[in-house]
Amino acid sequence: MTSEHAMRKYHFLIAALVVVFDRLAKSIVDKNIALHESVAVVPGFFHLTHVENRGAAFGLFAESPSEWKIAVLVLFSLVALVVVSALLWKNSHAMTTTGVGLALILGGALGNLWDRLVSGQVVDFLDFYVGNYHWPAFNLADSAIVVGALLLVTEILFSKSPSEQKAVSGGR
Repeated sequence: MTSEHAMRKYHFLIAALVVVFDRLAKSIVDKNIALHESVAVVPGFFHLTHVENRGAAFGLFAESPSEWKIAVLVLFSLVALVVVSALLWKNSHAMTTTGVGLALILGGALGNLWDRLVSGQVVDFLDFYVGNYHWPAFNLADSAIVVGALLLVTEILFSKSPSEQKAVSGGR
């Protein structure tokens, strides 16, 4: 087995772990917190709140009456999964920020797609707010997608081009 295949295995393991932890967390919330109920973790800042999101990330389009909403969200997820998987397959020759970011996005997208295919909605439970400012509830899959995207943006903004790397290393 080449080292490229070994790294690929680790990237897909990261994605699988995201799915496992996301499924586990959603199951625990579903079994222990009634729908629309909250448990204060850090009063005035963070609650575990059981909500079901029929829309996209952070509740976008949740109130849309369209009969096609779930199908469109599933289709979008499937296209994103194919694109991210292809990029990950192509870029998995080493453990890089890009590879880890893509693996996190893949795992998060799979976690939320699982919910949509099984029940037509996604379980959200991480609920942050400060005073009157409230962020829509989200889940571990959403968190993995956001962290993965931030890693990709960081890589794009701060990575050195091959010519810059060559100049820094003294032309070697």
